[in-house]
Amino acid sequence: MELEKTLHMARALVLADLSAGDVARADVVSLVEDAVAHRRWWVEQWPQGAQFVTGLVAQDVQDALLERYGRWPLCPVCVGEGDPHALEVEPELGADPHWVCAKTAVAVARVGTLGAVGAAGGGGGSSGSGGGGGGGQGRGHESESEH
Repeated sequence: MELEKTLHMARALVLADLSAGDVARADVVSLVEDAVAHRRWWVEQWPQGAQFVTGLVAQDVQDALLERYGRWPLCPVCVGEGDPHALEVEPELGADPHWVCAKTAVAVARVGTLGAVGAAGGGGGSSGSGGGGGGGQGRGHESESEH
């Protein structure tokens, strides 16, 4: 049952960040559920990867939101400095994932705590306020870590 506990924790932390930015609508929560289901299979194949699930679910949801709505979560460090960009999950494949501004290398918050720093806004809204394109620069994904 440790696997279920790990998956539920990852789900709760990502939902907390989505809720902090008022992005946790039903269709977005479905994206989280899809990511958790995918990671369940992934951890069953590689049990030692359980410690990485939270960061991977966050990246999966971020990527799915980018495809559908725009960047999320927007970087609060670089607000007003031109092109808005999303925070990235660091480490790409590691324990204790944080949302980080890749431009300034500033760790903004642990995954699950964006609400505490007011950094959860951005894409994911029905208006696509985060804009399209960009984001996800150079981040690792499961396809890189599975092989």
